[in-house]
Amino acid sequence: MQETRILWADDEIDLLKPLILFLEQKGFKVIPVTNGLDALDVVKKESLDLVFLDEHMSGISGIETLSRIKQEKPSLPVVMITKSEEERIMEDAIGSKIADYLIKPVNPHQILLACKKILDNRRLVEQKTQTSYQEDFRKISLSFFDDTDAAGWAEIYRKLVYWELELEKHESQDLREILFSQKAEANGHFAKFIQKTYPQWMSGKNTEAPILSPDVLGRKVFPVVTSGEQESVFFILVDCLRYDQWKVFEQIIEQYYTIQDDSWYYAILPTATQYARNAIFAGMYPDQIAERFPKYWKDDDEDGGKNLYEGEMLTEHLQRKRLSIKHQYRKVVSNEDSKILADTILDYLKNDLNAFVFNFIDMLSHSRTEMNMIRELAPDESAYRSLSRSWLEHSPFLQILKKLKDKKVKIIITSDHGTVRVQHPVKIIGDRTTTTNLRYKQGRNLGYDESRFLMTVKNPSDLHLPKMGLSARYVFTTEDYFFAYPNNYNHYVNMYRDTFQHGGISMEEMIVPLITLVPK
Repeated sequence: MQETRILWADDEIDLLKPLILFLEQKGFKVIPVTNGLDALDVVKKESLDLVFLDEHMSGISGIETLSRIKQEKPSLPVVMITKSEEERIMEDAIGSKIADYLIKPVNPHQILLACKKILDNRRLVEQKTQTSYQEDFRKISLSFFDDTDAAGWAEIYRKLVYWELELEKHESQDLREILFSQKAEANGHFAKFIQKTYPQWMSGKNTEAPILSPDVLGRKVFPVVTSGEQESVFFILVDCLRYDQWKVFEQIIEQYYTIQDDSWYYAILPTATQYARNAIFAGMYPDQIAERFPKYWKDDDEDGGKNLYEGEMLTEHLQRKRLSIKHQYRKVVSNEDSKILADTILDYLKNDLNAFVFNFIDMLSHSRTEMNMIRELAPDESAYRSLSRSWLEHSPFLQILKKLKDKKVKIIITSDHGTVRVQHPVKIIGDRTTTTNLRYKQGRNLGYDESRFLMTVKNPSDLHLPKMGLSARYVFTTEDYFFAYPNNYNHYVNMYRDTFQHGGISMEEMIVPLITLVPK
């Protein structure tokens, strides 16, 4: 094991010999110097793990030495040691990104604790994380076999996301692979739950149905607007936003907002924009929209945009609820649109309710499928989250949130559905009217082998879905499966395997974040 090397700079270094001897007995190599210039010389020449730096030394001060050390080796951890508790000195040191701060006189245990905290922190945290996940692994796996309801499955999914984010901070590839295997097993059991329970939700016979897409505005947004507790409510729908992506967004947004409600809902089937998002704004199921507002609905086989009337459906929804709410709807489909909205966002405070749709994550998903460069930048879920976070950090979307943080507002962030990274193909045959989505198909002449990885719906009205003709049916893939046509099969599979898709049945697609924020 490589020896840990510590530089200790103090103009009274001779008085510190007992502490240096103590550290050397614990296996550390200590290099003592008496001034800042000598300290800088050692930093440039030696490979170091840690620096103890006295704030008050003859020659250049400890603060100036600290600044120059950081210029030379920004990642080298420095512990500032001083006799003074003056606030200004502490602020200067903290502003220079010190690793710790100690007040003289220091004792051996303080010094050892500082070393452990800084040098062994990663190892100790990783060990604790691994142990905690191993303890939780059995509890999570056993819950798959319980009589788990919608809320229980949401909790299972959120736990798996928590461990996925925790384990990716460390180098334990074996445990990450175990987690991915456990998540795949969970999705298998979740698919069985949905196939059994979802038709009951649609029939209204299951009184324990969760909030579903048509319920989102009526149960979670309109009551907030009418409460009168805020100047304005901003309902922001980020297309294709998964719960794990929200959790990395949260790390940035919580600097400015308090999370008042960290909730979820279930996206309807198919978990596709045309169905799920129209259902949110209309407050209706797809078959009800198609019947009551045929001008707003296009079947899968019809040309033209499928989500062109969300603003009109929102207005109809409010009127049906007899809510006199001043509102505005806006869809943001480009970075330029986002910039314009960011520039004018304060003008929207005049409305009781503002509904915005941001399409970036959806575009990222499609770009990753179609462009090899994007696929290489985001080869797996971890990189996909990182790319999503990078977008947020540099986007006008975040500027909008910053501009609203000092206003009396509430912000509700959600999505219409998530996505799942598909791995396994399932062969299917269809005619030219068959839908092109990889996770579900609707059509009259579908040919496929019955499989536990598929859910077939012979009577679409049972799931509140419109149908194209008398013999049309829907078939959904579950877990991480996707449809592939036999013609040119290998090319098709190679093109779409390992891409993020939506439309089918998985925790990632169906369990959607529904977050309420209030400014800090």
